[in-house]
Amino acid sequence: MAALVVPADWIRNWEKSGKNEFLQLCRNLAESKPSDDVTLRDIQAALYELAWQVIKGNLKLDQAASVLNDVMEFREDMSSILADVFCILDIETGCLEEKNKREHFTQLVGACLVLVPDTVLKERLDPETLESLGLIKQAQQFNQKIVKIKTKLFYKQQKFNLLREENEGYAKLITELGQDLSGNITSRLVLENIKSLIGCFNLDPNRVLDIILEVYECRSDQDEFFVPLIKSYMCEAQTLCHILGFKFKFYQEPNGETPSSLYHVAAALLQHNLIELGDLYVHLLPMDPSILEEHKREITEAKQIARKLTMVVVPSEKTEEKDKEKEKEEEKNEKPPDNQKLGLLEALLKIGDWQHAQSIMDQMPSFYAASHKSIAVALCQLLHITIEPLYRRAGVPKGAKGALNRPLKSKQAPKPAEAFEDLRKEVFTMLCYLGPHLSHDPVLFAKIVRLGKGFMKEYQNDKQEDKDRMDTLLSCFLSITDQVLLPSLTLMDCNACMSEELWGLFKMFPYQHRYRLYGQWKNETYNSHPLLVKVKAQTVDRAKYIMKRLTKENVKPSGRQIGKLSHSNPTILFDYMLSQIQWYDNLITPVVDSLKYLTSLNYDVLAYCIIEALANPEKEKMKHDDTTISAWLQSLASLCGSVFRKYPIELAGLLQYVTNQLKAGKSFDLLILKEVVQKMAGIEIADEMTQEQLEAMTGGEQLKAEGGYFGQIRNTKKSSQRLKDALLDHELALPLCLLMAQQRNGVVFLEGGEKHLKLVGKLYDQCHDTLVQFGGFLASNLSTEDYIKRVPSVDILCNQFHTPHDAAFFLSRPMYAHQILSKYDELKKTEKGNRQQQKVHKYIAACDLVMAPVHDSVVSLHPPKVWDDISPQFYATFWSLTMYDLAVPHNAYNREVNKLKVQMKAIDENPEMPPNKKKKEKERCTALQDKLQEEEKKQLEHVQRVLQRLKLEKDNWLLAKSTKNETITKFLQLCIFPRCIFSAIDAVYCARFVELVHQQRTPNFCTLLCYDRVFSDIIYTVASCTENEARRYGRFLCCMLDTVTRWHSDRAIYEKECGNYPGFLTILRATGFDGGNKADQLDYENFRHVVHKWHYKLTKASVHCLETGEYTHIRNILIVLTKILLCYPKVLNLGQALERRVHKICLEEKEKRPDLYALAMGYSGQLKSRKPYMVPENEFHHKELPVRNTGPTTVQNGPGSAGKPASTTSTGKPEEGASEENEKSKEKSQSAAKAASKTNNTTPKVTTSNGNGATNSTKLIKEKEDKDKSGKEKNKEKKEKTPAATPEAKAPGKEKQKEERPGKEEKTRETKEKTPKSEKEKFKKDEKASKDDKAKASGGELKSSAEKEREKEPSKERDVAKEAKTKESSKGEKAAVAGSLKSPVPRSESSESEREQKRRKLDTHPSPSHSSTVKDNLNELKDSATKHYTNHSTATLSKSKEREVDKKDMEKSRDRSREREKKERKRDHSNSDREVAQELKRRKDENGTSSSKHSKSESPSNSPQPNEKEKSKSSKSSSKEKSDSAKPEKGSSGGKKESRHDKEKAEKKEKRESTGAKEDKKHHKSSDKHR
Repeated sequence: MAALVVPADWIRNWEKSGKNEFLQLCRNLAESKPSDDVTLRDIQAALYELAWQVIKGNLKLDQAASVLNDVMEFREDMSSILADVFCILDIETGCLEEKNKREHFTQLVGACLVLVPDTVLKERLDPETLESLGLIKQAQQFNQKIVKIKTKLFYKQQKFNLLREENEGYAKLITELGQDLSGNITSRLVLENIKSLIGCFNLDPNRVLDIILEVYECRSDQDEFFVPLIKSYMCEAQTLCHILGFKFKFYQEPNGETPSSLYHVAAALLQHNLIELGDLYVHLLPMDPSILEEHKREITEAKQIARKLTMVVVPSEKTEEKDKEKEKEEEKNEKPPDNQKLGLLEALLKIGDWQHAQSIMDQMPSFYAASHKSIAVALCQLLHITIEPLYRRAGVPKGAKGALNRPLKSKQAPKPAEAFEDLRKEVFTMLCYLGPHLSHDPVLFAKIVRLGKGFMKEYQNDKQEDKDRMDTLLSCFLSITDQVLLPSLTLMDCNACMSEELWGLFKMFPYQHRYRLYGQWKNETYNSHPLLVKVKAQTVDRAKYIMKRLTKENVKPSGRQIGKLSHSNPTILFDYMLSQIQWYDNLITPVVDSLKYLTSLNYDVLAYCIIEALANPEKEKMKHDDTTISAWLQSLASLCGSVFRKYPIELAGLLQYVTNQLKAGKSFDLLILKEVVQKMAGIEIADEMTQEQLEAMTGGEQLKAEGGYFGQIRNTKKSSQRLKDALLDHELALPLCLLMAQQRNGVVFLEGGEKHLKLVGKLYDQCHDTLVQFGGFLASNLSTEDYIKRVPSVDILCNQFHTPHDAAFFLSRPMYAHQILSKYDELKKTEKGNRQQQKVHKYIAACDLVMAPVHDSVVSLHPPKVWDDISPQFYATFWSLTMYDLAVPHNAYNREVNKLKVQMKAIDENPEMPPNKKKKEKERCTALQDKLQEEEKKQLEHVQRVLQRLKLEKDNWLLAKSTKNETITKFLQLCIFPRCIFSAIDAVYCARFVELVHQQRTPNFCTLLCYDRVFSDIIYTVASCTENEARRYGRFLCCMLDTVTRWHSDRAIYEKECGNYPGFLTILRATGFDGGNKADQLDYENFRHVVHKWHYKLTKASVHCLETGEYTHIRNILIVLTKILLCYPKVLNLGQALERRVHKICLEEKEKRPDLYALAMGYSGQLKSRKPYMVPENEFHHKELPVRNTGPTTVQNGPGSAGKPASTTSTGKPEEGASEENEKSKEKSQSAAKAASKTNNTTPKVTTSNGNGATNSTKLIKEKEDKDKSGKEKNKEKKEKTPAATPEAKAPGKEKQKEERPGKEEKTRETKEKTPKSEKEKFKKDEKASKDDKAKASGGELKSSAEKEREKEPSKERDVAKEAKTKESSKGEKAAVAGSLKSPVPRSESSESEREQKRRKLDTHPSPSHSSTVKDNLNELKDSATKHYTNHSTATLSKSKEREVDKKDMEKSRDRSREREKKERKRDHSNSDREVAQELKRRKDENGTSSSKHSKSESPSNSPQPNEKEKSKSSKSSSKEKSDSAKPEKGSSGGKKESRHDKEKAEKKEKRESTGAKEDKKHHKSSDKHR
């Protein structure tokens, strides 16, 4: 480093430049002050280098001395620096062997004696060097002198007189210190006297200091005197600290107790910085490690206590534990010495020395110090003083008075807080150190809470000026609440006042902040301190004790105990109570009643605890079977509803929780919303309403409240207002609606993948029902403005929010009603005039104004093609109206008014009721009565206005640009079906609306077709419903059936309500080829036939569903059947068929599926009770039975005849056993006998076929599909309109169909089907065969349906072909083609042949086009009716003409059959032979030869080629037919034909059963191939 400071060049050129460079360097170093140490080292290095150059001889001595002389001026301490350099060089040169260097050094020092004082050199140089310089005489003597001085200075003690020897000085000292200090005596004066005493009596200064401290202890209130005295007296802080340490040491013996005065003295000296805390802390006991151990031990003990309280202890163990506890108590009696650190801490806090107190507390575990009451109280007192000014300004409530806390005199104490900002400095810190032990001072607790309230007022009024500062303060207050206030409340013993005080602060926080605090309090706070651990265990123990004894009888005392416990520890108590409720739902009622003693804070905590329990991720919301919602969730939901209704708890958190769950795609928790709305608003979800309730629900709000609900809903005004406010304040009303509407489909498509179908259905129902309930609540509770402001238009709901259309209109409907009424009121005010007509016009104008935008907006909801059939106006009208708009429930109003009259009478007759109460109750009843009557009047006017409006609108409703069939399809698809399953009221509304459209004589609306489409093929609709939807659908069908039943019941009613209405208009054919089509009404008798067909269709669908084995099918059809029981079944044999199937379900499902068993048993019982109201078929619709010429007569009335069902198989039942043949034969012979007694008339009255003609929905749909596929067949179909369909042809078809279907049903009941697929195929074939048969039997009726059925079922065609071939020898044999759904009316066989030929022939002729196939069918029905009456008055066609037509038809049939037979014969020949052999054998065994005669004809689609025996029989029957063909049609010679049919049917059935499933599959394969 020196080489860098003084370069060699400087030494070489010293005189020229080196000297000046060196001086400049020294000057620069002396002046610059980057760091004193660095500068000093650099100067020392420069001087060292210079001196070293002199020693080495590179520089002359005088030159060096001259430069050093100049350098001395640069710094004052330069001489000392140079002395240091000489000291180093002295040591270095002393070690060198070169004497000359030593001499050079000595000479240099001698030259510099002038510059460095002698005394400095004597301190730093060796004595030998000093001697050589002549500064001392002898080095040896100098060393001896130094030793003596050091000994005297450091080791020699002055001998003072001890106290016992000389006590006068000490006596005077004590007197001096103990004198009265009130006068002018100051510490300075006393100090002078003490000095005099020490000097006079030669006192020991340390002893004097000790005595001063002793006196200070005794007079600890005299801080102002003693502290300055000690400060003036003492010399070293260490000495004072040692003396204090000795004093503390004295009290560290066992059972020793340190006096508080000593703590005070130490604290005062620390506060005035006379001693250091670190110096004193080491003298205090116990040591920090032992404190830590003690703290850990306390935590362990607390946990053990908690564990003991939760454990079940055996009595023997209890005694052992008591002994152990006694031993521990004895050990504790040996008291350890005081904790001197805590004593000092307390003293520091009392005098306000927070800094030192904080330092001590930091050395200890958290809250250890504050857990000692004295410390906590002292800290609380310090806080009182610190917050006093701010509390007086911002925290004192009006009118409150409190003792003032005077500030501490000490200037070192914390400064009192004047503003909220000041709290951050020390107050919040102190509170955090205090923690839960603020509980020792409830007054301070209240003050802190009030300060919080004061701050929140300022925070809420703050205008964003100091946003950051206020936010910081808010977070501080939240932290204090979490760490101090709530834990302190836990340790306060049931202080309800503090709980309410705290709620005053909490209610200013948003619920998110509150719930966060409750969560911390419940889940974390109790683990932070041993005391809190104990309290938690004790609370749980006490809660168990109370809950074990809680019953309905002791609600009040138990409630008080719960209240007491909840004031301090609500989270722990409620957590336990909720866990119990989840297990035992019978506790809900007593628990809810017992919560009336809670504080507001506790209610809020309860809401949080409920939400936390609901959101518990460890709990499964489904039962283990995965088909039902867990019981715990249902219990909690029920509790929610009851608690939130009864007590003023904020709902925002719960509603937001449900919303969040829906957002996450979870719909289980909708159960909670459902319960809350039901209990708080009194709006029930009731699909199980009685008819009276449903009627009441179609009235006004007052009628709904009085008669619409199961429970009498009272006092919901306040609770429903609270619910409404919560929804509006947090903007949750619309989001909840939209989420529920979307979640309905989410349940199926998002959630439903892995869930059981039963559960998916329940969740869907729950979601839907809650939406309906919630929408109803909003509609009835929100004001018009609120509702309109929140609910967007329909197109936005559907297109933007993806709300399903039914839900969108459900939400919008109240809005339209509000808007129309308000607009109507406006128009009434603008124009004066009270005439009814004017009012109606204004109402219609208001509707147009409000609904016009809706008509425009609905156009976007469906493809443009939809609006070709129905207008947007009709669509919007349908969806915007309700039952309230269509009809007034006068019966319901009268019923409720009568109830009130009865109540008033009972009140009058009650002698026990006080007069005042009587008066009040009567006034209430009268007011209610007046309200109901006023409401009825208002609704009546409203309905009249609506009907007037609809009358004007109806002409524009149905455009029918395509076909009536399409129109009805669109109407059912887009309007009726979505709405009828939306709610029970909507189901009634849909039925009523259909009736209304009919009554309004709406153009293009075919009522008959609409009803037919509703009643036919309900299988698919039923199967796709959920449980509740099935109930609603059943209610809808019941209302539709009710209307139909009313029309069916009386000709006068029918003529009045349907006779001249366009909905019953149909196209009838003339009786000859030359006649044109003409429109006519369906007469009453034919309508009765149609109704019977509908009943039969319902039976068929019901039986199908019951036999599928599918849970959903069976459950839903049983629900639907239960709902329609009043209107169906009305026909005895249909009822019996149903009864058998249901009985079978009861037997099968008893063990497997108890819920289905219960449903089936319930329906079975009700069905039996309805038996007396059922009628035989011939009473249900006019039907005469035929008389046979030869052979036993068989008459079948559908599923059963006169109580016993006819057992016949339909065409699609290949797997049914033949074991029923005997039964069928018996039943048929019985029915034949009965029929024979009745039918002696040779001209039976005609009945229309119940499976063909008018309105067979299934057939119509299939015909429509077929029409699209084949134009050619369409033409054939249309041609059918012209030929005459003789009534005789229709009547047998109807009879046969009715007879054969129940036979099929009975077989399906007794013979278990093998696969669902085969079941479907059976029914398809059944229907097809039915149509085929009908077409042939009615001769001139719709051929194309049978034709198409043959195309769909090649097997049918094949069999027809085979049969036709056999018929070649007997021309009249074609009657065997009759389908399984028809039973022929007795007539000549040749007549049947003629019909067949006619139908075949007509297939080749084109026919004029028509609007729809469906229309054709309806027209055929009407045509048949016309012909029926015509044929009664006029003779039939001439026999020759009939024969001619029949021959041609027969030839055509034969040609077609041959062609088909060639294609199919090879493939089926081997099968046929095998079938025939097996069939004959089985028929012989089971039925004998007669059964073939008595059994019904099978459909030709399934009938195989007959064998030789059969051929001979058929030839006989055909010859009979031929001979009979000369007779008139009304002859009664159909016996042979029917026996032939029976024979073929038996053959077919036996073959099917013998060949089994394999042959059946082959048939289907071949049919598919052919197709």
